[in-house]
Amino acid sequence: MPAASPTAGAIRSRSLWLDQLGDLTPREPLVGEQVADVVIVGGGLTGMWAALHLAQARPGQRIVVLERQVVGYGAAGRNGGWCSAGMAGSPKAYARTSGWEAVRSAARLTETAVDEIGATLAAHDISADFVKGGTLVIAATRPQWRRLQDGQATAAVHGLVEPGTRVLNPDGVRAIVQTPNVVGGLFTPHCARIQPARLVRGLADACERLGVVIHEGSSVESLEPGRVRTAAGLVRAGTVLRTTEAWSEQLAGRGASYLPLTSMMIATEPLPDAVWNELGWPQGLTIRDRHHLFFYAQRTADDRIAIGGRGAPYRLRDPLAEFGDRDRPVWNRLEQALLEHFPQTRGASTTHRWGGLLAVPRDWSMSLTWDPVERVGAAGGYSGHGVVAAYLAGRGLADLVTGRRSPYSTAPWVGHRSRRWEPEPLRYLAANAIVRVLDGADRFEDATDRTARRVRLLSPVLPPG
Repeated sequence: MPAASPTAGAIRSRSLWLDQLGDLTPREPLVGEQVADVVIVGGGLTGMWAALHLAQARPGQRIVVLERQVVGYGAAGRNGGWCSAGMAGSPKAYARTSGWEAVRSAARLTETAVDEIGATLAAHDISADFVKGGTLVIAATRPQWRRLQDGQATAAVHGLVEPGTRVLNPDGVRAIVQTPNVVGGLFTPHCARIQPARLVRGLADACERLGVVIHEGSSVESLEPGRVRTAAGLVRAGTVLRTTEAWSEQLAGRGASYLPLTSMMIATEPLPDAVWNELGWPQGLTIRDRHHLFFYAQRTADDRIAIGGRGAPYRLRDPLAEFGDRDRPVWNRLEQALLEHFPQTRGASTTHRWGGLLAVPRDWSMSLTWDPVERVGAAGGYSGHGVVAAYLAGRGLADLVTGRRSPYSTAPWVGHRSRRWEPEPLRYLAANAIVRVLDGADRFEDATDRTARRVRLLSPVLPPG
């Protein structure tokens, strides 16, 4: 029998973004055998972008998408809603195989992708609250300020400073948003606020208008060249694409490819105009800080603050488990960060608390693979930078399938290979050690205003930059 789809209430409880959607009636599951030109496993952002670009490139071909739950139920409907430039990975890792000139071109590609996403939404009449207002990075202590400056200096050496970036003194930061205890900051224009669930669901609707067939409630049991099998059906296709991100861990042979981590979020009630006037926070602006366990926040279209961060415990027995009360310390830390940086919100209620999985490769660098003989492709490993990375990967997969040489099919992450994570319990120990060390480092720096050296102990398993 087909896998049971979650109820509308269960879907809405997964995030603010999903709670704001309209009709959530699941699409029909796959039952029986079908034949297609392309079958895509995973109804998230990568799968939808790949399907859209394939449908546009070759009208009339049969494209089938299989989704275990409903489109947007996973990371696509739970993330921070940042459509942000910047590579999902280590420039040094990519440069080792592709060279720095290719890395610089890839960095520019991530910047233009922000505008391309906005243009696609307009072209397909997708209402996803897209407003390009840039990103403000706040340094609240001297160690954070040094990290920000060091990061910019390294980027400058390799020609990776985003055009239009401005390093700010405290007055410059407060000219953008009113926040206390700031040492300095940085502004880049290459980011848009977005409602991610509306984005992915809108893409799905656009795909269906172009003839793409989407089956929800269709859990894949096996995937191989030329065929994909679910509990109740089979799709035979000349091309098979896997776009399952963190849930790739559940497919045979994919164990330890990624470290599945959970990023947590909260959202306030809609805030009154008086609070926004005091904050000075314009629509479209996204904000983050330079803690090791940093926060990231946006002003939503309905005037909430949605703020997220990492630090949720890794669970040995079930790394893909849903969020719950065990994650409350992270939600509490986010509420403290909200009051610390934006005390104007004191007294506002928290209406939503949620979490979403992200897939972290061993070198924290995304990859896109394609076998032209077996005609099997895959993409993932976005390490929490998925909105733009998924667009680039989906478009890259479409170009590889159709044989089109383009900046998307030749980017440094195409063909990139990360070695697997160590087996359990070593992966479990590494994941929780990362959280403990980074949390301890943040506490030390906040208390002493001195740089915590302990972070160096985990440099082999920490994200770049």
